[in-house]
Amino acid sequence: MEYIDRLPAMDLMRSEKMMLVQLIIPVESAHRAVSYLGELGLLQFRDLNDDKSPFQRTFVNQVKRCAEMSRKLRFIKEQIHKAGLTPSPSPAPQPDIDLEELEIQLEEHEHGLIEMNANSEKLQQTYNELLEFKMVLQKAGDFLLSTGSHVATQETELAENIHVNDDYAETSSLLEQEMLPGPSNQTGVRFISGIICKSKVLRFERMLFRTTRGNMLFNQAPTDDQILDPATNELVEKIVFVVFFSGEQARVKILKICEAFGANCYPVAEDTIRRRQITREVLSHLSDLETTLEAGLRHRDKALISIGFHLAKWMNMVRREKAVYDTLNMLNFDVTKKCLVGEGWCPIFAKTKIQEALQRATTDSNSQVGVIFHVMHSVESPPTYFKTNHLTNAYQEIVDAYGVAKYQEANPAVYTIITFPFLFAVMFGDWGHGICLLLGALFLIAREKKLGSQKLGSFMEMLFGGRYVLLLMSLFSIYCGLIYNEFFSVPFHIFGNSAYRCRDTTCSDSRSVGLVKYQDTYPFGVDPSWRGSRSELPFLNSLKMKMSILFGIAQMNLGIILSYFNARYFGNSLDIKYQFVPQMIFLNSLFGYLSLLIIIKWCSGSQADLYHVMIYMFLSPFEDLGENKLFWGQNVLQVILLLLAVIAVPWMLFPKPFILKRLHTERFQGRSYTALGTSDIYDDEEPDSAREPHLEEFNFSEVFVHQMIHSIEFVLGAVSNTASYLRLWALSLAHSELSTVFYEKVLLLAWGYDNLVIRLVGLAVFSFATAFILLMMETLSAFLHALRLHWVEFQNKFYSGDGYKFRPFSFAALNEDED
Repeated sequence: MEYIDRLPAMDLMRSEKMMLVQLIIPVESAHRAVSYLGELGLLQFRDLNDDKSPFQRTFVNQVKRCAEMSRKLRFIKEQIHKAGLTPSPSPAPQPDIDLEELEIQLEEHEHGLIEMNANSEKLQQTYNELLEFKMVLQKAGDFLLSTGSHVATQETELAENIHVNDDYAETSSLLEQEMLPGPSNQTGVRFISGIICKSKVLRFERMLFRTTRGNMLFNQAPTDDQILDPATNELVEKIVFVVFFSGEQARVKILKICEAFGANCYPVAEDTIRRRQITREVLSHLSDLETTLEAGLRHRDKALISIGFHLAKWMNMVRREKAVYDTLNMLNFDVTKKCLVGEGWCPIFAKTKIQEALQRATTDSNSQVGVIFHVMHSVESPPTYFKTNHLTNAYQEIVDAYGVAKYQEANPAVYTIITFPFLFAVMFGDWGHGICLLLGALFLIAREKKLGSQKLGSFMEMLFGGRYVLLLMSLFSIYCGLIYNEFFSVPFHIFGNSAYRCRDTTCSDSRSVGLVKYQDTYPFGVDPSWRGSRSELPFLNSLKMKMSILFGIAQMNLGIILSYFNARYFGNSLDIKYQFVPQMIFLNSLFGYLSLLIIIKWCSGSQADLYHVMIYMFLSPFEDLGENKLFWGQNVLQVILLLLAVIAVPWMLFPKPFILKRLHTERFQGRSYTALGTSDIYDDEEPDSAREPHLEEFNFSEVFVHQMIHSIEFVLGAVSNTASYLRLWALSLAHSELSTVFYEKVLLLAWGYDNLVIRLVGLAVFSFATAFILLMMETLSAFLHALRLHWVEFQNKFYSGDGYKFRPFSFAALNEDED
């Protein structure tokens, strides 16, 4: 035990030692001190004003100012993106700007942009109206000219009808009245011209037809150009229409319908010369407006580009200022002493750095009084902080997704770095597929700097964050693939010739019968002669199933051993005597013995049935094993192990609750008696102080039930968890069989045809199945199963995971979208 204590501390094994500190900061240096601590990023402040609302805190006005400046900066950024510009960093270092000056500048910039946008929208609206008027004049003029040609061709027939019937004008249809010679106002036929969105034209025409009961003529034509909508800044396709009707009542109805559908109506003269004159005037106005709009856009873009040089710097500055004032609001303000009092957690190794930062803040702010740094005692559990790098951070996140480690608890991430990719590789063992994963991981690592500075999608961000996990998974997959001797399900003679060959030259089926061993065992991995033989599936099934049990028992034993180191570190001797020892005895008496039998059977080449041995170990422990006997004294050993397993269960269940009850009784034996004295003898104490432990009443029944649940869970879990590790065998077999099916039934089948098209199709299907089924779906499946084995089967032996993460105040951790 002394040797273990003298061993050097393992990185990541336990979280950094923390301490609770109190800061008493003078008001004049408070802002600078918190800013320096934010740059350092090693102190997590406690909110001492959690009973107050955000509007009751000291620096609420400063927070509001920063939030308003953030809103203005977001508005400017939206305007830059809307204009199609890219915010660029400043080409040269700019002088520092004060927060008050920045607030004034942002107010001026926002006011100027709002005014420019309003003027631009008005000009654009006028330009759109003139452009629509021009289109209506052109298209409606074509309709009126075509009407004139109809009148000329049918003038004779209409004249004859008028001579025959004098009241023809009263009984004729609207179309015939339109074709009558003479001005329209003499016949009563009128028209309304305008423009409407193309998406509304069908409903618009149907409504006109129903309202006028069909007594109208609707002509339409698409516009040559699309019109820019100033509200949405999108191009809209519109339709020019002309409605011919008769009567004042119909005109009023049609105008109301046009207004309801958002159609813009424009007056069009019947005289051709007048229309041409108006068109020339409209074109002249359009040319002037185009020049004005372009000048306005150039002026606005120039202003936005000049602001864009400083935008990133200003946004970062406002974000940091708001974070500083939010942190200051977590401190208590002592009006009488003119200082701020704060508390927070920090790692012990950071004490010197924090004190240096506070001293620098006092010097830079010309304060007469320095910051008081005081270490406090607390019974509250400190936060958990692990120092990680690019490689270990991803594995720490995998563990933290289950639960953050309790303070100073043994960290599973130390072992997960190796065991997680290895168990994944056991299920995904194929060195061809492993090489594909390795190429993807190397690509992500090679472009680490470029991809790290970009905003990625959710899937790519997940892949990039786990690039080192993918790297180790691919390397272990190549290793396990070499052991399984599978390269896209094809075996290779990498380490020499097979140990088996045909018994004689007349052997007809060397792949199934007649093979004999003629040299030493294949040096590394599975002999390639097993592939395709009749014994392939039984052999690989037996190998992978027993190997899965061995890995599972080894990892569960590691978890129980880590529970010993946890109990030893926290000085809990009861957990060592009444949990660790019986758990090790129970697990290894049953499943550790099974692992021993597997290894002996492999080494001796025995044909013993291990199922029979384990079943009759419980049913008939004194029965002779017969041909299933593997070593001398096996019967006696089995009886001893069975008795130890039976004894271990009450050993886990009963002693600990009764010992805890006795210790509690001895500790608080005289607690019911109180000391004689005055009623104000304890006036100087704080009975409700946060730093004093609140002694809870010992509840024996609750402790006993909890211990019983824990014991039953371990006993049943020892069986179910061991069976759960058989997923390593099942998924490995499934992956191998899928690879074989795609290779033999797709690629080889297509390659058997003497047709280039069929071969290419087969190759394409094989590549697609390999990429999307084996490299994506199978990878995800093996990843999730390896995750479950670590979270449930491994970590539940020693890991409580009920801590909380250390989140220091740090400018580097501020989100870009944070207001």
